[in-house]
Amino acid sequence: MHIITLIVALLFTQLLLLAPGNLWSMQIPNLETQASTRYGSLAVQTVLRWESMIGTYAGANVEQKLVAVNDFFNQNVVYQWETEDYWSTPLETMGKGVGDCEDYAIAKYATLTLMGVPPSSLRLVYVKAKRGGLNQAHMVLAWYKTPSAIPLILDNLDHVIRPANERGDLQPVFSFNGEQLWVGTGVQATNQRPTAKLSRWGQVVEKIRQEGFTKGF
Repeated sequence: MHIITLIVALLFTQLLLLAPGNLWSMQIPNLETQASTRYGSLAVQTVLRWESMIGTYAGANVEQKLVAVNDFFNQNVVYQWETEDYWSTPLETMGKGVGDCEDYAIAKYATLTLMGVPPSSLRLVYVKAKRGGLNQAHMVLAWYKTPSAIPLILDNLDHVIRPANERGDLQPVFSFNGEQLWVGTGVQATNQRPTAKLSRWGQVVEKIRQEGFTKGF
């Protein structure tokens, strides 16, 4: 996208974010300076597109936001399996332009909470995914319309958002968000804090907060 077009899109986005009824948007972190310092101009352009997407869908319904965010990261981040199990922040994922399955799920979760989707309706789900006759460790993001509803799955391997009961290739192991941890497909959360139980989640949450994210963590 041409830089002038990006600047115009950003200005339009800022007007949307300051509009009445979008008070939640005042908490959106300014990642442009951080992206420029750490990753350079290409990362800044990705962040500008991210900000524009958030503004464009500020008044959309939840399902539209799910599609927009799922498409944004699936289209702007190249999947790269990492031998080191490192969980990236949204800025790191956009800055590098590559990510593992956890990085996609974390970036989508953080962005949707910024867009006003209740964190309690979102879960990062660790699954076993059937691929080529093998079960491989994988992570997706799930959105629950109600706590007992069949969730919709946002995935970087299958780009189409589908209900969980249509994803027979995924076997849930556990799930979590900023506040709670669940085992398997259970509706009742455990009494364990996810940041205490999952060390990598605790580490990435601290970095995400330092980048300026305040919702959902």
